[in-house]
Amino acid sequence: MVVTKTAIPGVLIIEPKVFGDSRGFFTELYQADRYAVNGIGRQFVQDNLSRSVKGTLRGLHFQNPKPQGKLLTILRGSVLDVAVDVRRGSPTFGQHVIVELNDENRRQFWIPAGLAHGFIVLSDTADFFYKCDEFYTPANEHVLLWNDQKLGIKWGNDAPLMSARDKDGRTLAQLEGEAPKFE
Repeated sequence: MVVTKTAIPGVLIIEPKVFGDSRGFFTELYQADRYAVNGIGRQFVQDNLSRSVKGTLRGLHFQNPKPQGKLLTILRGSVLDVAVDVRRGSPTFGQHVIVELNDENRRQFWIPAGLAHGFIVLSDTADFFYKCDEFYTPANEHVLLWNDQKLGIKWGNDAPLMSARDKDGRTLAQLEGEAPKFE
């Protein structure tokens, strides 16, 4: 596998080896030893699968206390995936990384605990699979405003399909006191 570091330390783009022929393909989505060597050594405790239609934007979510690290994979379709550093005291606080994940490039995205995560669906539908290293706790979840001008994220869609909760997210400045500390 090829692992690419990003501008935010700890955020990684992973390109697993894909073995394909006329019958289809095979790839390992996760192998503990191989991922641990690349800095993803936490035990995963929860797997999630979501399906969304084109133009759906989910996020930007983070959890505190008990922030979650997430290993993200698209099983079908295409998304623009975003990680935002919301860790208080981080040298990259407020910065973001964007990567396209799809069922052709088979990339994975590792977002360590303490970062906000969101995505927008580019294809007709997308099946999004992710492993989490902490349990989801609804009472601990915070929503960062997807179009906070201070973040400058270029989603490519000014009117995405969103939940009411995501539309009512708060700005980075409003959430700074509720964000996890940088360690």
